[in-house]
Amino acid sequence: MAYLQENAQIGVAMEVFYSSTRNQNEKVTASAAILKGLSDDGGLFVPDHIPALDKTLKELSAMTYQEVAYEVMKLLLTDFTEEELKNCIAKAYDSKFDTEVIAPLVEAKGAYYLELFHGATIAFKDMALSILPHLLITSARKNNVKNEIVILTATSGDTGKAALAGFADVEGTRIVVFYPKNGVSPIQEKQMVTQKGANTYVVGITGNFDDAQTGVKNIFSDKELAKEMEEKGFQFSSANSINIGRLVPQIVYYVYAYAKLLAEEKIADGETINVVVPTGNFGNILAAFYAKNMGLPIDKLICASNDNKVLYDFFETGVYDRNREFVLTTSPSMDILISSNLERLIYRIAGNDAEKNASLMAALSGQGKYEITGEMKAQLKDFYGNYADEACTAKTIKDIYEDCGYVIDTHTAVAAAVYDKYVADTKDEKKTVIASTASPFKFTRSVMNAIDAKYDEMGDFELVDELSKIANVAVPNAIEEIRTAPVLHDHVCDKEEMKDVVKKFLGM
Repeated sequence: MAYLQENAQIGVAMEVFYSSTRNQNEKVTASAAILKGLSDDGGLFVPDHIPALDKTLKELSAMTYQEVAYEVMKLLLTDFTEEELKNCIAKAYDSKFDTEVIAPLVEAKGAYYLELFHGATIAFKDMALSILPHLLITSARKNNVKNEIVILTATSGDTGKAALAGFADVEGTRIVVFYPKNGVSPIQEKQMVTQKGANTYVVGITGNFDDAQTGVKNIFSDKELAKEMEEKGFQFSSANSINIGRLVPQIVYYVYAYAKLLAEEKIADGETINVVVPTGNFGNILAAFYAKNMGLPIDKLICASNDNKVLYDFFETGVYDRNREFVLTTSPSMDILISSNLERLIYRIAGNDAEKNASLMAALSGQGKYEITGEMKAQLKDFYGNYADEACTAKTIKDIYEDCGYVIDTHTAVAAAVYDKYVADTKDEKKTVIASTASPFKFTRSVMNAIDAKYDEMGDFELVDELSKIANVAVPNAIEEIRTAPVLHDHVCDKEEMKDVVKKFLGM
């Protein structure tokens, strides 16, 4: 916790500024960082210090989700007024969520599942993407921006729909979402291509998620295009987890989970817990790392990968190497070989050395790999990495269902399987929170096939009804509304055509 103590001034709320992971001389406010999304040099915005929580765990344990959100976010978004921030929070965490507590904790088979899928699109991305549009519009007003903001996003399945739902018909914005045409679940695709809103545009690309993400980053760093956009009254921003406005709201639910365990007397005040996160782009587990550095008593951050185990290999060896086969799995939101948010952690363990970080990222871009020093690797002791293959993931879904009737999705199952491996490896029996990142209804076929092969004959929506019956859970509204919804977006392009597609949508 040395970092926290070095940077926290007792009794003094320091303003938090944001700098690029590739150039620490660029210092901007939180609202400017949210507005830009990505720094001009291609780096990600990081806080110049991580402030300590200024409420006790006991005080937090008596608060609602919305109140905890304010207490956490006010410390990191320091140029927002209390009224602005509370207004954004109130608009985000309302009746769009099908449970009043926003993020319930469910105890099952020796762990606490933090259900992050009760929002409009039944995935954890709703937790941040419900508030991002409001943070963005507030940021635009604070910075006197008159341009129309064009949200540009690559998705491996869940971010796309959550971003579309958040920004649909929000005045002063347009949103373009790119997804891998054959790399998302049928339900995920149907959710996106049926999206309403005059300002929305959804495009399938002939490539994988990494191609989509690289294409979006290239468009962001295209100076000529930025100039052209400015002339036409547009500017880009991002809804991907590279935007700090996505990351900060994710810290909230880890603080809230701990506070709820304390309120329910499942843990003692100050008792350390472990956290397991199914990980693709590294944003969700990075948020847990930031929560730990704000003073939340977390011991191990358990990073769970699927067959695309680039992160597991990195934690094992200190080498990040994306030169490998890209595997399509039943947990498609984690089918990622370039974990963008890891850059924020690399910058941190490089001693906030932007030059060092930039050279590693250049190596990743050029050779597809980089290696960190032994000194940097020693700073990763908070993390444990492991992975679950397809058979292990399916077996975990079946075992938990048969053990206690609780049905989890494929991504959460990767986390649960890795948690079992962690306990077997370490004999560490600390209370553990598992981030449950999507509703099983989003990946119905994979989930039902894991429980029993007999379900393979059923149609997609038949399976939905069967899942509802066996899990004793109502079919979420997000699924009901796409049963008969017409397809409104049927655009497909090659990865090389992404820039032209954006220009066409904007009438340029």
